[in-house]
Order: sequence, then structure tokens, then C-alpha cells
Amino acid sequence: MVQTDPVHRGRTVAGTTVAGMTTSTIAPGGSTAPPPVEMRRTPRRHAPLPRWWRDATAGAAWAVTLAVVALWVAGGGVQDLGSWAGALTSTGRLTGLVASALLLVQVLLMARVPWVEQAWGQDELARTHRLVGFTSFTLLLAHIVLITLGYAASSTRGVWGTAWDLVVTYPGMLLATAGTAALVMVVVTSVRRARRRLRYESWHLIHLYGYLGAGLVLPHQLWTGADFLDSTTATVFWWGLWATTAAAVLAFRVGLPAWRSLRSPIRVLDVRPEGPGATTVTVGGHGLRHLPARAGQFFQWRFLDGPGWSRAHPYSVSAAPDGRTLRLTAEHVGDGSARLATLRPGTRVLLEGPYGRLHGGVRTRRKVLLIGAGIGITPLRALLEDLPQGPGDVTVVHRVRSRDEAVLADELRALAAARGARYLQVEGHRIAGRASWLPSQAAHLSDRQALLDIVPDLADHDVFVCGNDGWMEAIRTAALEGGCPPDAIHRERFAY
Repeated sequence: MVQTDPVHRGRTVAGTTVAGMTTSTIAPGGSTAPPPVEMRRTPRRHAPLPRWWRDATAGAAWAVTLAVVALWVAGGGVQDLGSWAGALTSTGRLTGLVASALLLVQVLLMARVPWVEQAWGQDELARTHRLVGFTSFTLLLAHIVLITLGYAASSTRGVWGTAWDLVVTYPGMLLATAGTAALVMVVVTSVRRARRRLRYESWHLIHLYGYLGAGLVLPHQLWTGADFLDSTTATVFWWGLWATTAAAVLAFRVGLPAWRSLRSPIRVLDVRPEGPGATTVTVGGHGLRHLPARAGQFFQWRFLDGPGWSRAHPYSVSAAPDGRTLRLTAEHVGDGSARLATLRPGTRVLLEGPYGRLHGGVRTRRKVLLIGAGIGITPLRALLEDLPQGPGDVTVVHRVRSRDEAVLADELRALAAARGARYLQVEGHRIAGRASWLPSQAAHLSDRQALLDIVPDLADHDVFVCGNDGWMEAIRTAALEGGCPPDAIHRERFAY
């Protein structure tokens, strides 16, 4: 195997090793070389939002929660704690109110509101969404139990009789019960072990029931909840919160993507195989010139090619956007991605996005390390093409199990040579029994040592990482141990 010297274009050094790992580049093959950077049209872009927007949106979420508690106190919640039955019922009201507020915050986090998404990035949003969702669900269960026990304490029907009476007698409770069942289904399938057993398409369909569940629990709160009815301030607050959430979902998850995709049709231009088990799709249309897309970001893609078109799939762009075309490269890991190989030119495309903070706008240093595993190299290939750089500023590390699985390797080599970057391909199966980014032949090295052998001045680099969760965490740990500041490590998770 060989390693190309990026300074002396075309010269190869046989048997070269880096950090004890055999590395190589792939000679040019059948892939078409990308156009020179100066020939590409720069699409319209928005400047990245400053990080304080993230803190501001988090502060707003906390303010909503504190407002809920304040309204509970103002409504006599504390005074009701004087008796056993009152304490159970009042605490149940509070847990239900906070659960409702967090449910709405959870929906808002994933409503694709551009300012929220740009400030957080999908990686952090998804993790926060998950944390808020499980907290809301736990409080919802506590609300059900406490309210039932509180009413039972002042009733002769007992716990089960009281529960039945609440469901069949109080307005909106049957709907709330159905909504709770929908939320239980969503939460159960969101547990990591359960998610691994589900296809993405099945999980996505089930997850949509979360919106149904949120909608079904609303009527009982508005029809029977004293905290909604006894105070004009509380009524305005809750109606405003629900209306804001609904408007955000309709505007940014439905309206904006539909408007962008339908005002100027976007269609498939080209479909080609990209090695074994992967496909590259290029789309084009006048509508793309209105998208403020950046290299490294991703879209939710829908191809109107038949059954299953309604399910969106997240794919990164694998070439720098030029305002005329967008390109994705995806591995065949499910029904949706495998279907890409059967697309025909002319197929209509619906897009949501762009999303993510894995782009050049978050760059903080002149030098950059782009390190990707498997199909995770695709957004980094786009970044390599797009990033302003001088000779030696950018290093690309492509982690693959074998040379045959090195998707886009030819293009990466050509781009690296054209732009004066260094491209290393690290091959081999992962180390058994160790959470590491290294191949088995480098098991004698620590993750930190290997990374510093490749990039000795790692502390002076921004590190852009894309791959599976465990692998990215190993890279992040190694980079931190190697002196790279946390704010210079950029990654995006795509696991559902």
C-alpha cells in the first residue's frame, strides 16, 4: 500500500506508515473529478448564529418551566398541601403542568425552527430532545398516579374505582388516555435497545404518534384543569404556548419545506453506484438557488418515486453546494437508502433543510482535521472542497475496514491533491474489546498517541468528525487528551 505526498504531487512512498498504522491513498479511478473551487458558484448563505443564541433559547425553556411553577403557586398550589389528599392532588397538578410544558418544549426543539437549529445543531438538539422527553414522560406518569391517589383518598371508590371514574366521567379524559397510550408507545420505542431492533422507517412512523399524543392530552387540560380556567393570566399563557408550538410545527416542518420544494421543482439529475453498497444521487433545479446550504450540512430528503415517499431520510451533502445542484452519497443500510439505486432522472424531490452545524461557519482555527469513518466521510468530502485553505492547512483521515469500502476515495485524493491537503486512509477492522477509533493492527497505540502522530500540532486544529456514535466519542476523547479545546471539536449525530 502507498501514501501520497501532498506536497510533491503524484510522488508515492511505498510502505509508509503513520503512527504504526499502514495508510494508503487510492489512485484515480472511474469517478469524475470535482470542478475547481474557483469555477463553482457560491450559493446564498446565512452567517452562523453566535453561541449565545443557544444559551438564550435554553434560558427561554427554563423561563417557561418557572412560569408554570409560579402559576401553580399563584393558583393556591402551596395552600392545598395542608391535607394528605390535597397534597397528593396538588403535587399531581404540578407534575402534570410541568410535564405538559416540557412536552411542548420537546416538540419545539425538533420543530426545525431555523434560529434554534442553527444555534444548537441537530446533534445537541437531539440529545436535549431525548432528555426533555424522558423527563416529561416520567412527570406525566407521576401526574397520573398522584392525581388518582389524591382523588381516591377523599373517595369511597378505592384506587381502581376512582381511576375508572376519572376516565369515563371527566370531559376529555378518554382522549387523554388515548394520548397517553400513544406517548407510551413512542417512549418505549425510543429506548436504545428497542430502537436497535426497529428499522428507521418503522421507528419514524411510530415517532409521529408523539404529535397525536400531545394533541389528545390537550382537551382535558383546557376543559377540566383549574390551572387553565381559574386565571386569565394562566389561560393566556397556556393557550399562547400551545399556539406557538403548533404554529412552529406547521410553519417550519410543513410550510417552509413545502414552499421551498414546490415553488421551483427540484428533480433527480443523475444516479450512479459508488462502490459496493452505496449510491450517489445528484439533484438540481432553480429552487436550490434559494437554499442557504453549506458544505457539511444535511437535508431531510423525500423522493416522489412511489410508496414510502412520505418518510424523510437524513443525508448529508457529499459535494459543496453550488446553487445549482445538490449531491448526496448514502450507504444501503435500510429500505430508504437502498431505494436510492432505483431512482430515475426526473424524479421530483422534496427537501427539508439545510440542518446541522458541521460546516465551515463554526471554524475557529486556520488548520483543520477532517476525520470520518465509512460513509461518515461524505460531509467531510464536501468540507474539503469548500473550506478556504492553504497548502498543508487541512488533513483528511478516512477510516475504513478495507480499501474496497472506501467510498469517494478517488474524489478525496483528487481534491486533496488540487487543494494542497493531506489525505490518509486508515484501513483495518476495529480493535476487539476496546472503544477505539483505531484498527486492530494499531492496538499497541493509545488513541491519543496515534492522533498526535498524524497531527502533532492537534491543539492548533479544528476537528470535524463524522461516523457512528461510539467511534466519534473515541475521537473526541483522543482529541481532548491531545490538547484540542472542546469548542474546536465539531460533530453531528445521525442516529435516530
